[in-house]
Amino acid sequence: MGIHYKLTTTIIEDLTNELRPERLAGPEQSEIRATHLPAEWAMQSGVQLTWPHKATDWAPTLKEVTECYIHMALEISLRERLIIITPEPDAVGQLLKERLPKRALANISLHNIPSNDTWARDHGFITLKTSIGALLLDFQFNGWGKKFPAELDNQINRELVSQGVLNGQYEDHLDFVLEGGSIECDGRGTIMTTSKCLLAPNRNQPLSQAEIEDRLKRYLRVERVLWLDYGYLAGDDTDSHIDTLARMCPNDTIAYVQCLDKDDEHYEELKKMEEQLQEFRTLEGKPYQLIPLPMAEAIYDEDGMRLPATYANFLCINGAVLMPTYGCPKLDEQARQQLQQAFPKHEIVPVDCRILIEQHGSLHCSAMQFPVGVIKSEEVKK
Repeated sequence: MGIHYKLTTTIIEDLTNELRPERLAGPEQSEIRATHLPAEWAMQSGVQLTWPHKATDWAPTLKEVTECYIHMALEISLRERLIIITPEPDAVGQLLKERLPKRALANISLHNIPSNDTWARDHGFITLKTSIGALLLDFQFNGWGKKFPAELDNQINRELVSQGVLNGQYEDHLDFVLEGGSIECDGRGTIMTTSKCLLAPNRNQPLSQAEIEDRLKRYLRVERVLWLDYGYLAGDDTDSHIDTLARMCPNDTIAYVQCLDKDDEHYEELKKMEEQLQEFRTLEGKPYQLIPLPMAEAIYDEDGMRLPATYANFLCINGAVLMPTYGCPKLDEQARQQLQQAFPKHEIVPVDCRILIEQHGSLHCSAMQFPVGVIKSEEVKK
């Protein structure tokens, strides 16, 4: 099943930009030319979803979360390829056949692989682009510091390679714990992360912050790391993943969660985070354009625990940004308008993610993108 793009002038320009050499870091730069970590808004060949099933923590709410995944699958597959990881490919395939239009189904492939859970952002490949192909970086996923079982999730990438799903050279980094949701990238040699996460217990001890930064630069072929030292969300299991707090956007822009309610428990930490973002500078020494996203309305589980609702957990796909919503029309619309400023050339598409935060994640946590040329069976027609 192939994806069909109309090769417009805009897409040709995007593809050309993707292949231009970038500033490099680390010893590998002499081995593979023009190696870089692309920004999420760069042209993609497709997205991975790891589908919920009855053997995951979603079992009590499987019907409700499946509806959310169907919505995500529709919006993605209308625009690019979608690969779905599931131990039940026949059942999922039949469901999608009943619910999605043929033009969406034509872009979907199902892969019979077991999983512990559904958070593809954190167990999926981190993919680099080079002038001669892609590098598929496989890091260790250990359930966010051994909080949850992850042995099946940690094998998904190798299964995809063994099934011949992806183009690219596999690169083993299974001795280093790194989740996709813990880093943000501008595609030009800068990544942003949080010290709360990368220095958290049960990840990469006894490495120091300097040693971790050195590995990030070498493995991801980036020039520098911006460390956020403040910010958290109540109910978050990830030790403050950056994709719940602050996101890199086109044109040296950062969209971030802003809390204006002094009575909210997050106020002080997010204020300090905002102040630190104001101090960050681009590679050219200029301040970033900062676009605040509203703090989502407090949502609680049945035990009265606050859930980590955040508008920062959006997903960039070709031509669109999928934005999580939380059943609060005023704040949802405010967030949409702010994201439209950050992505003026993209369509902002709302997806109700109230069910996702019940398991302490949201939309971006659920998906991992692949750059152009990585997913096999692409058919680009002129």
